[in-house]
Amino acid sequence: MIYWLRHRTAYGYAQTVDLAAHLLHLKPRALPGQRVLSARLTCLPRPDHHTETHDHFGNAATRLFLVAPHTSFEVTAESLVEVDFEPPPPAAETLPWEKVAASAHAAETADFLQATAHVPILAEATAYARISFPPGRPVLEGLLELNRRMRQEFVFQAGVTSITTPIAEVLRERRGVCQDFTQVMLAGLRGLGLPARYVSGYVRTRPPPGQKRRRGADQSHAWVSAWLGEGHGQGGGWVQLDPTNGIVVRDEHVILAWGRDFSDISPLRGVLLGGGEHRLEVNVDLEPEGEG
Repeated sequence: MIYWLRHRTAYGYAQTVDLAAHLLHLKPRALPGQRVLSARLTCLPRPDHHTETHDHFGNAATRLFLVAPHTSFEVTAESLVEVDFEPPPPAAETLPWEKVAASAHAAETADFLQATAHVPILAEATAYARISFPPGRPVLEGLLELNRRMRQEFVFQAGVTSITTPIAEVLRERRGVCQDFTQVMLAGLRGLGLPARYVSGYVRTRPPPGQKRRRGADQSHAWVSAWLGEGHGQGGGWVQLDPTNGIVVRDEHVILAWGRDFSDISPLRGVLLGGGEHRLEVNVDLEPEGEG
């Protein structure tokens, strides 16, 4: 599937910004199963310095520096991306989860075992995940069951959480949004010793029957990438699971970046001199090519 992606972020500042430095994760990641056919960023005002690089996790990252005074800042990212991720291996043929955990301290996976400020290792999160991982169970069987359980037992409800809501509260209330569910699942898996990554990107949405798609109404999305052990799964041992929708990622998701939690790969963050209070507007469109 080929998707056209447009992500616009606009800030308006109450006071003049005299100097600004921004870090962007807004270009889709090139990897097996995802081919970036084109990608461009448009910024207003134009930055005085612009650097393309990669972060610690191998994600495409853009650094922008603005030295001229400004009262607004707008970034539009446009991409054309082809996605077709391979299906995971037969669940029953994957390793017992304990063996995966025992071998999970290699350089590739060590970062994704760590507790972070947003994904602490909590006894209650570990206990919740452990229900799906009885002794000797193939790791993918446990992952798929946990993914289904979260879809069934948690309620998607926007506005009841924020980026600062502790996962202990999300686990207790059983409601929130994709970021919350992803971080609860990460905490549970890491508590069991299973490496898991926070993935940011987009998922295809469809308008209600008989209605047209609303421009700019799509949103960023988040899900989990879990390690199956060497040689298994999508992309060299990893499988992508979307607990918000209870599905395995195949051809309706576009990956931007991955890290330990949201803070590693925020789409746009900055350090400003001046500005005061600000207003923020975000518009996202993800459409199959030729459908717009």
